[in-house]
This record gives sequence, C-alpha cells and structure tokens, in this order.
Amino acid sequence: MKKYISNSVGRRKTSVARLYLKPGTGKIIINNKTFLKNYGLKNKIFQPLELTNNNGKFDIYINIYGGGVTSQAEAIILALSRSLCKIHKSARKILKLNKLLTRDSRMVERKKYGRKKSRKKFQFSKR
Repeated sequence: MKKYISNSVGRRKTSVARLYLKPGTGKIIINNKTFLKNYGLKNKIFQPLELTNNNGKFDIYINIYGGGVTSQAEAIILALSRSLCKIHKSARKILKLNKLLTRDSRMVERKKYGRKKSRKKFQFSKR
C-alpha cells in the first residue's frame, strides 16, 4: 500500500470499517471499488469532511465488512471522524459537538432459550 497519513477503525452493530487517509483529490474507494455518487447515504458519509472543510483534500480507501448498508455508513463516519481528529487537533471540537466521535454501542440482543426471539414468547394456548 501507499503512504497513508492516517488510518482508523469504525464500528457499528456488526459492521467494521478500516479507513486509510492520504492527501489527494477526493477519490473514495470502498472495498476496491470506486464510490458511486448516487449512493443513498452519500450526504451522511461526507458530513465529517464538510464540517471540517476538508472536502476534496484527501483520498480515502475503505475496507468494510459485516452489517447492512446503514450500519456500514455509520461505521465509515466514525472511522473518518477519528482519522480527521488524528490529522487536525482542532477538528475534534467540531466533530464532538455534532456527535460524530461517539461509538454507538447498541447491538442486537441475543435470543434466549424457551423464547421465539430475544423477548418474544411462543404463542400461549389456554386449552
């Protein structure tokens, strides 16, 4: 791999995003594929870059696996926010105010024995 100025990890539910930041023209590659501009959560993913006025200044390489589309997007946001904090110490204050540095720890509750799902019970028959 090429010289990266920052790398970080972002997690959400079962998604894990590894992000590598390098000075460049704003190219984004996710899982060795170029980023599609019509992607539904595009605005949300670019939020940390727009808040810190770094749009188009870095090439971003992301390896992501697990979870769904929204979960993966939120993992990318956390990883990107952490990387920007490593590069610019002043960015931390802005990102913290917008709650982009907080790891969302909510996970799916495990299924319990004797139940249909984690809390749902089997149908009760009186007779």
